[in-house]
Amino acid sequence: MSDKPIPPRPGRGALAARMAEILRVDQAGEVAAVAIYRGQRAVLGEARGHERIAGQLAEMEAHEAVHLARFDQLLTEHGVRPTAMAPIWRAAAFALGAGTALMGDKAAHACTEAVENVIEEHYASQVAEIAERNPDLAVELAQFREEELAHRDLAAREGAHEAPGYALLSAVIRTGCRAAIKISEKI
Repeated sequence: MSDKPIPPRPGRGALAARMAEILRVDQAGEVAAVAIYRGQRAVLGEARGHERIAGQLAEMEAHEAVHLARFDQLLTEHGVRPTAMAPIWRAAAFALGAGTALMGDKAAHACTEAVENVIEEHYASQVAEIAERNPDLAVELAQFREEELAHRDLAAREGAHEAPGYALLSAVIRTGCRAAIKISEKI
């Protein structure tokens, strides 16, 4: 993913169209993030010996739920439709969360780390792109990015890199996230 912000497209309505893409994709990402943590908690939430990670997952899910509520509000305020892919992303994200949790704590953390690596880059690019024309939203996105970085860093400290097949698992998850971002901007 490039660090260069996307330049505004020319033409009437181009800035509004780009803002709709930003809000749509960010809301979709938070829908997926909540679903990933729900999937992980469905497997690890009540499992004996996993109380610590269950608490971590619950806390991270709560952060993502706050982000999702804000993007839901922004979609309404700006009259932007959510992605048509939301039901698919929700199901796929829950399956990803449950699947990685079934592989163990380290794999669940590897999932978090991979997702948050992509999302922090995505938010950083958006902040750079909109900082001048929408500084208030840029500040919010920067705050959300900091929280995503905290999730990533926690996952790394908890052994994400020790997950079975870490390199492949991480690469597949990052690729899927990037594809979902591109699709969600448009559909």
